[in-house]
Amino acid sequence: MASHSDTLVVFFGATAGANGGKLGSDERELILLVWQIVDLHENKVGKLHRTLVQPDSVDLSEQCKEETGLTAEELCKAEPLESVLQQFHQSVSAELKSLGRSSYTLCVDGPLLIRQVLHPEASKKNLVLPECFYTFVDLKKEFHKCCPNAGPVKDLTLLSMLDYVCIQATVEQEAGLREVKDMVLLILHVLADPYNHKFSAFETVNYKFESGACSKTEAVDSETVIRARGLPWQSSDQDIARFFKGLNIAKGGVALCLNAQGRRNGEALVRFINSEHRDMALDRHKHHMGSRYIEVYKATGEEFLKIAGGTSNEVAQFLSKENQMIIRMRGLPFTATPQDVLGFLGPECPVTDGTEGLLFVKYPDGRPTGDAFVLFACEEYAQNALKKHKQILGKRYIELFRSTAAEVQQVLNRYMSTPLISTLPPPPPPMVSVPVLATPPFITTGNTRDCIRLRGLPYTAAIEDILEFMGEHTIDIKPHGVHMVLNQQGRPSGDAFIQMKSADRAFMVAQKCHKKMMKDRYVEVFQCSTEEMSFVLMGGTLNRSGLSPPPCKLPCLSPPTYAAFPAAPAMLPTEAALYQPPLLATPRTPQAPTHSPAPAFAYYSPQLYMNMNMSYTTYYPSPPVSPSTVSYFAAPPGSVAAAVAAQPTPAILPPQPGALVRMQGLPYNAGVKDILSFFQGYQLNPEDYSSLVGVSDQGRSFIQPKEWLCL
Repeated sequence: MASHSDTLVVFFGATAGANGGKLGSDERELILLVWQIVDLHENKVGKLHRTLVQPDSVDLSEQCKEETGLTAEELCKAEPLESVLQQFHQSVSAELKSLGRSSYTLCVDGPLLIRQVLHPEASKKNLVLPECFYTFVDLKKEFHKCCPNAGPVKDLTLLSMLDYVCIQATVEQEAGLREVKDMVLLILHVLADPYNHKFSAFETVNYKFESGACSKTEAVDSETVIRARGLPWQSSDQDIARFFKGLNIAKGGVALCLNAQGRRNGEALVRFINSEHRDMALDRHKHHMGSRYIEVYKATGEEFLKIAGGTSNEVAQFLSKENQMIIRMRGLPFTATPQDVLGFLGPECPVTDGTEGLLFVKYPDGRPTGDAFVLFACEEYAQNALKKHKQILGKRYIELFRSTAAEVQQVLNRYMSTPLISTLPPPPPPMVSVPVLATPPFITTGNTRDCIRLRGLPYTAAIEDILEFMGEHTIDIKPHGVHMVLNQQGRPSGDAFIQMKSADRAFMVAQKCHKKMMKDRYVEVFQCSTEEMSFVLMGGTLNRSGLSPPPCKLPCLSPPTYAAFPAAPAMLPTEAALYQPPLLATPRTPQAPTHSPAPAFAYYSPQLYMNMNMSYTTYYPSPPVSPSTVSYFAAPPGSVAAAVAAQPTPAILPPQPGALVRMQGLPYNAGVKDILSFFQGYQLNPEDYSSLVGVSDQGRSFIQPKEWLCL
């Protein structure tokens, strides 16, 4: 069989609208085809053919009438495009047979005729093009290879190329014949000495769009990405690829955009294989998809990665099965299992690889979202599944839609990046200040997701087990960055928080260690922020809607930052006995406070792994205790409270640096004793009690009718 370089078919066409450099930009139909065979082996040419094509609309532009000289009456007598393409294929095949050749390649003056006219029009008319229209050579690029000094490819024209090699243009009256003859002259010239050019740069048109996953670490050139706007909401990636038929879209290069509610917003980001195809896509601005016109604009690689990029191993494994139909299920019961979904779909639409072809979408804490993606091996199975749209599973109706690999990534990215807590009450402005924290903050709250949460730890797990579980990522842990979470009984809760050196490190650990085994249990690993970690460590708990506030409902009790307490002010001997330090995970040698000449006792706050000195009970009463403390402090006896209550109370609190607590809803007969009893367990010196409580002579706070307590 002869190679593609043995025979070229010089191919030319014109539309009812713009031609030349704007060919195909106005979405007008083909009205003229001209072709001629060139035998590259023997430098022979075949017969010149010219055929008119009947368009659906014979309304010709003035430019078309002037350049082609055609009239509407002539076109009405012509054959439709499908018949003309059949004639072309039969004519070329017969002529090749007479030359002893069996294959050929189209040669065009620029890619617009093939990519911007022929393929889009055939796609709209549901025509199946012969295989020969999926491979071609661009005469301009071939000429630039043998004559690189002729100028950039985009600036080359037939006349400029002929002038460069000193060939006189053909004098021909009929449009189409003139162009084809000039192209043949140019081809024969570059085949001869001194060029002896070999046609080898064959361009291809993709038969179909290939879906696939895109990694966030992948480099995406901004010169290859466009944004399409105005898409029908039910359009799929294949529909978008069909709109851009003739242009080569990168694998997995269609990303449908979703709105804040997770529904398609009529936009998509499309990534092409190079900037040339991107520029041709921009020329399809306001072309039609059905009855809707689609706007096409430039976009950036960062925008594309934000929508389509992902690094989840679970998603990558799910999307590793190529050439699969993807269906999105929405509205699933939160208790739905893979078997429930398979039963709902039934035997008429089998899922690829059974339960392996299901991907349930979950929040970072593992709660189900009600969404799932399903893989089907063929279009028939997908169509059968779509027929179950809004059928009932359990007590809920299920919505089913066509989906894409990029949408899978986008939905997973959106839910996995959802904070564990949506909003936190802002800290109130300080009313009265009291010196509480003596050192700079140890943990500062923030929204940077540089922490990870371990859930499902064995109750016997120790710090060494966590470090072994982390493996090579241990070096990325911040100093004092491991925080064990205990329950209200002071026992391990199975949870832990770890502060990493950066958000990227935390993300990588969450991906690589998620569901990794520790002893006989798998441990779930989620990325979270310092703010979320601190909220849990201070007593917040998880529920079905996210994080619930700590046991104390007063938002003012949560300090803006947390600090280490190297030493507390000296206490009376009788009081020191009441505040014995709890069991420390890593005991240390007591140090006397520097501000007291003869201290009787030094206070040591509870310590977690890596000498993390954080006294959460400083801010929350007990019981219940903070989940991060090993034990809690006993309350001072009634005699101490009574002695403190008997001391005089200032009418107005002087401004001091510290923390403030507001109390609302106190009984009107509440006195100092009742308030001190309510705050049992705080490490306060007896001489400070009188300066910390401001109430009126009626037993109320100093602001009426709302009561206040300042610590």
